Amino acid sequence: MSDMIERAKQVLQEEADAIIRMKELINEDFVKSLDLILNAKGRIIVTGIGKSAIIGQKIVATFNSTGTPAIFMHAAEAIHGDLGIIQPDDVVLCLSKSGNTPEISVLMPYFKLSGNKIIAIVGDANSFLAQEADFVLDCSIEKEACPNNLAPTCSSTAQLVLGDALASCLIELRGFTSQDFAKYHPGGMLGKRLYTKVKDLYRFNEKPFVFKNSLMPDVILEISGKRLGITAVIDENQVIGCITDGDLRRMLEKHTDYSNLKAEEVMSANPKTLTEDVLAVEALELMKKKNITSVFVVDHNSNYLGVLHLHDIIKEGIY
Repeated sequence: MSDMIERAKQVLQEEADAIIRMKELINEDFVKSLDLILNAKGRIIVTGIGKSAIIGQKIVATFNSTGTPAIFMHAAEAIHGDLGIIQPDDVVLCLSKSGNTPEISVLMPYFKLSGNKIIAIVGDANSFLAQEADFVLDCSIEKEACPNNLAPTCSSTAQLVLGDALASCLIELRGFTSQDFAKYHPGGMLGKRLYTKVKDLYRFNEKPFVFKNSLMPDVILEISGKRLGITAVIDENQVIGCITDGDLRRMLEKHTDYSNLKAEEVMSANPKTLTEDVLAVEALELMKKKNITSVFVVDHNSNYLGVLHLHDIIKEGIY
């Protein structure tokens, strides 16, 4: 077992070398494949068998999540009825290490008859699949990382990264933004980071505020009653300052009698504000940068709307 650390490192190195070697295999067919997919009137039908089928499913998932409609069709199921999935305007992306599997051989004439364009991700540029495809993306390897040179390891990794290269280029060509990405990822941490805005969180909080001439006993009651550890100091509904629990402690260290002190004498001026359409994750970054736990929310005319607290963001799982 002591040798297995070195063996694991060797596997990683061999797969990394296989990927680096593929850089030399990217050619004009890659560009033509991008153009075909980008301008396709139908969907991308991804097919394969064995490990290639599994990689194909991952490519489909990546395409769908980044704005390229795709469907996976298992090659074995296709020749037993699933060919009904394919429509005349669809583009077929076929994955195969050998390019000579029987199922692929059966499918090619049907694709040709139906007029579907074929992109091959194939490990043998001289195979049947490569000869029949309209465009060939060569992902040939020198050897598998498997000790017996049999189990798909380098070859399946090569297919995977080539699919990622297609998807990444399509993202750039489509001008696909993080906002577009959020539409397809509404759930989980990723979705929350991409679509949750300040307005979705702060409205559940109280809206603490005092005026610049408010006396400190009233300020203390406002901070205590609204339970956010902070209050805005406003003038004509504009935030001109803030008073926090920390400000109160510092005030008590300096003054034994604070009954006649005014808010403007204790407040910190020009506190940080955000508009409610800012993403919650951006609000979090501001809080981290400024080392604060609350930020005031204002409209585009700087009118005071409320308070967003760090805990509001953390409760949503955004951190």
